[in-house]
Amino acid sequence: MKKEKKIEVCFTPAVFDCFTHPDAVVIVVDVLRATSAICTAFMNGAANIIPLETIEEARDYKSRGFLVAAERDGFVLDFADFGNSPFNFTKERVAGKTIVYSTTNGTQAIKMASECYQVAVGAYLNLSAVSDWAINQNRDVIILCAGWKNRFSLEDSLLAGAITEKILEHSNFYTICDSAIAAKDLWSVAKPDLISYIDKAAQRSRLRLNGLDDVIDYCHSIDITNIIPVYSDKVLIGITESVSAC
Repeated sequence: MKKEKKIEVCFTPAVFDCFTHPDAVVIVVDVLRATSAICTAFMNGAANIIPLETIEEARDYKSRGFLVAAERDGFVLDFADFGNSPFNFTKERVAGKTIVYSTTNGTQAIKMASECYQVAVGAYLNLSAVSDWAINQNRDVIILCAGWKNRFSLEDSLLAGAITEKILEHSNFYTICDSAIAAKDLWSVAKPDLISYIDKAAQRSRLRLNGLDDVIDYCHSIDITNIIPVYSDKVLIGITESVSAC
């Protein structure tokens, strides 16, 4: 079969304009912690999630009675109900509810990607499911790393490599993107001992410094859900995807 669809990796939102095109699907990744938390929320029965870019928007939603998860630089905002640790998104707290969500990096990346055909949220937690979702769209794929304040992040780039590897196993996909190749190569080095490798990441150090690093093992747990959060009509909804034939 002719390889017709390409996969690219954008290492930082700062250069997303160089990658974006309206017919592509985008997988947004923010491993520590936004996209891991979003997947967890849907695992625990959240009805939908409204991702927001700004603190002012989140504050306004709170004033209207919404449940708000919001943070900047890892710290819960003073008006928010909780921050973006996946462990905050328990069944007791989120089941059946709409959650307004605003984070330092991840929710901005989701909104940025929304100019493309479709946007999904990726994490290690749904690695196979989100990869199959992308394959089944039968469109070009862009993996957008949320990074850290427009900088390269090791943890997001590793996940981008893992997703790239899975998608390239499908006969209809190819890449001539240097960043996709680099991400895949980086993943091949890290995957035999992922938790030890991620200890090098700057975000891992930031979380440790602030006492927020209890999520490391969980956020790097592979394939514990088949739910794919998809952005539609300005909200994230959780769907499931059948496994693709490779």
